[in-house]
Amino acid sequence: MATDRALTSVLRAYRTVHDPEQTNKILSTTTYLLTTLSNPLNITLLTSQFLIAPAVWSKDDGSHTWLRVISIFNTAAITIQKHGLEGPQNLQPGQSSALKCDDWARAVVKGADERSPRWRHLLVIGGVLLGMEGQNRQGLSRGIRITLEGALVTASNLALDQIRNGGLGSTAIVLVLTHTFNLLSDGMKRELNYDGLAPVTILSIIGAEGYQEAYFLGAVDMDVKQVMGNKFYWSQKSPSFIQLQRVASKPLVSAMGPLSRLAAHCMSSMANSRQTIALLDDISSFTRKLIKQWRQNKLSELDPSEEGVFLTQETAKVTLPVLWQVLKTAMFAVVNILRAIVARSLVDPVLTIGVSATAIASKTLHALRSIYFVSSRLGSNTFSAYTFTYLTAIDILAHFPDQSRAFLTQIRPIQPGQISTHPLDRNLDLFFLNTCEHFTLVLNTEDSENLIVAAASPYLDPGARQNLLEIFEAAHSAMLAVLAVPQNAALTARIIPFYVEALFRSFPANLSPRQFRFAFKNLLQIMTPPAPLSASEPLLADTLMELLHHRAIHAPTSPLPAAMIIRSAADAQVNDEQTPLSEQAVLMLALLDALPFLPPRSLEEWLPLAAELLNLIADHGMREVCKARFWEVLESGEMDVDRAAVCVAWWTTRGGRDMLLYGRRNVDIENGPFMSGGLGIREDASRL
Repeated sequence: MATDRALTSVLRAYRTVHDPEQTNKILSTTTYLLTTLSNPLNITLLTSQFLIAPAVWSKDDGSHTWLRVISIFNTAAITIQKHGLEGPQNLQPGQSSALKCDDWARAVVKGADERSPRWRHLLVIGGVLLGMEGQNRQGLSRGIRITLEGALVTASNLALDQIRNGGLGSTAIVLVLTHTFNLLSDGMKRELNYDGLAPVTILSIIGAEGYQEAYFLGAVDMDVKQVMGNKFYWSQKSPSFIQLQRVASKPLVSAMGPLSRLAAHCMSSMANSRQTIALLDDISSFTRKLIKQWRQNKLSELDPSEEGVFLTQETAKVTLPVLWQVLKTAMFAVVNILRAIVARSLVDPVLTIGVSATAIASKTLHALRSIYFVSSRLGSNTFSAYTFTYLTAIDILAHFPDQSRAFLTQIRPIQPGQISTHPLDRNLDLFFLNTCEHFTLVLNTEDSENLIVAAASPYLDPGARQNLLEIFEAAHSAMLAVLAVPQNAALTARIIPFYVEALFRSFPANLSPRQFRFAFKNLLQIMTPPAPLSASEPLLADTLMELLHHRAIHAPTSPLPAAMIIRSAADAQVNDEQTPLSEQAVLMLALLDALPFLPPRSLEEWLPLAAELLNLIADHGMREVCKARFWEVLESGEMDVDRAAVCVAWWTTRGGRDMLLYGRRNVDIENGPFMSGGLGIREDASRL
C-alpha cells in the first residue's frame, strides 16, 4: 500500500514544475519505485509518465539532465539484477520488485511509447542496458538483450531522422551511444545510420555540450593579471576558471575517450564518403579557433621553460593544470578522429583519388599543426595514433610535389631568416622543421633553399638558448635532409662550409654526443661515393675528417656534464650506464663512426691515424669505450668487402693489431720523426 501511495504521489508530482530540491526528491522517488513495484503495468505507466513529465523536462539543462535520467534507470537495473542474484529469501518486505530481470526490462521499455520523443526513449533503453549488461553483469537473457540492442539502434535512427527534420535531442543520442556502443553486437552496430550520426557526434564534441568552439580558452585572458614580480596570476575563483571547470565536468567532455572512439567509428563506417571531407573541415575549423584563442591569451607569451619563473604558485599548481588537462582531452579527441579519416582515405576508392587525397592529407596536417602547442608538451611521438596520422598524411601528400610545395609555403615561418620572438610562433616553427624534412625528395633545389634552408639557418646558431635546444636539433635534422638529396649537390657544395662550421661550434654546448655523432656521420656520407657531391668535390670528405681529427687532438679531456650528454629520452637510452665521456672521446667516436663510409684509399690513411688518436686518450675507461667501438667497426659487418679487405691488411701486416690492442706504450714514441725502417729504443731494452 505504501508503494501504491508513493506511485500515486509521484505521478501527481510529475504534472507540475518544482524547485530543484523538490525535483531531486521526485527523481529519487522514481528510482525507488522502479526497484520496488511488482506490477509490470505500474512500471510501464511510471516510465511512460516520467518521459513526458513537466517536472523533469521543463527545466532541461542539457547533458546533465540526460545523464541523470540514464543514471536513474541504470541504478534501478543494477538493483533489480543484484536482487535477482540474491534471491527473494534474502530481501526484506517491500525491498524490491518480485519481477525477474527480463520481465522488468520489458516492462520499462514498453513505457517508451509514442507520446514521448524518440531521443528520450534512448535515455531509458541505454540506462537499462548499462545496468543489466554493463561491466559484464549479464543480467538479461540472450533474447531480451538482442531485443534491447535492436530497440536502442531503432530509436537512435528514428531520433536522427527527427533531428534532420528540425527535432531536438541530438546530444542525447550521442551521450547514450557513447556509454552503450561497446555493449552492442557487431551486427547491431552495422544497423546504425552513421551518415546521420557522424555530423551530430562531431557537433557534440566541438559545440556547446563539448568544447564550446574553444571560446572558454579566450575568456581566460580577461582574468589573467600581472602582479608584483612580473608574474601572471590566474585565480581559481575567477569566472573563467569556474567556466573551465564547468566545461571539464560536462558529461560529454568527461567521457571524451569513448566519445572520440565513437566519432572515429562513424568516420570509418559512413556510406557517403565525401561527407568525410566536410566533417574534416569542421574539425580543422575547431583547431584553428583553438590556436587563435590561445594566441590571444597572455599565458601563450610564456615559453614552457619560463612558467616556473613567471607564474604564481596558485596558477602553476591549480588553475593552469586544469586548463592543460582540458586541452589534452581535446587534442586526443581530434587525433582519434583524424586517424580514422586518414585511415579511410587509404582504402576508400572515392577518397584515394588525387584531389580528395591531397585535400584530406593537407587539412589533416594543418589541424595537427594547430594543436601542436598541446601535443608537443606531451611528446607527440609517444602517441601512436598521432604518429600514424602524421606520417601517413605526409606520405600521401608527398606523392604530389605541387601540393607539397604549396602546403610548406602555407606553414613556413612568418619571418624566415630569424628566430621567432613569440613562443607560439617558435612552436609552429618547430612543427615546420620537423615536417619539411620529409618532403626534401619531392622539392626542387630552389624550393629547398627558399623554404627549408631559410627557415633552419637562424636556429643553427650555436649561441641558442637552452629553451631552443629541441628546435635547434630539428633545424640540424632539416638541414641534413636537404644536403642528403642527390639533386641538391650544387646547393650542398655551396652551403656545406657554413653548416660544418655551425656543427662544430654547436658541440657540446647545444648538441648532445649522440646528436653530434649522428650529424657528422650523415654529413660524411653525403660527401663520399656514391653521393654526387663526391664526384664534384672529391676532397671534401678528407677535409672534414682533418677538421675533426685536429679538434680531437686539442679537445678537453675532462668528462662532459650530464646535462650536456643527456638532452632527450633517446640520449638517456644510448648513454644508460655508460662511462662518462670527454669531448675528446666523443670526437674520437665520431671519427670511428665515419670510417665505414670512407673510400678504400682514404680508409688506408685514416685507420692508423684513428689508432694514434685513440692512444692519446689518457683516461683508461674512456679509452676502453673507444677501443670497443673501434673493434666493433672492424668486425661487425659495417664495412663492405673492399673496405673490409683494407682493414684486414692493416690489422695483420701494417701494425694495426699492436696499435689497437697493446696501446700507447708501443706507439707513443716522443722522439722522432725517424727514417723509414728505423727502430725506436725502448728504455727497458738491453743496449748490448
